[in-house]
Amino acid sequence: MAKLKITQVRSAIGRTAQQKKVVAALGLRRLNQTVEHDDSPRIRGMLAKVSHLVRIEDA
Repeated sequence: MAKLKITQVRSAIGRTAQQKKVVAALGLRRLNQTVEHDDSPRIRGMLAKVSHLVRIEDA
């Protein structure tokens, strides 16, 4: 299964509670932190909610 590298590039401060929960659920805790997840519809949906806060790359 394909992997995605997700990097938080903008802060979640001042964002909605739902967006903060999505960022936390992705495993992101600080700026410029990178995590890897499998490319699945669930992860893609989460990324659609916070696309303005993260950078997405194929791993």
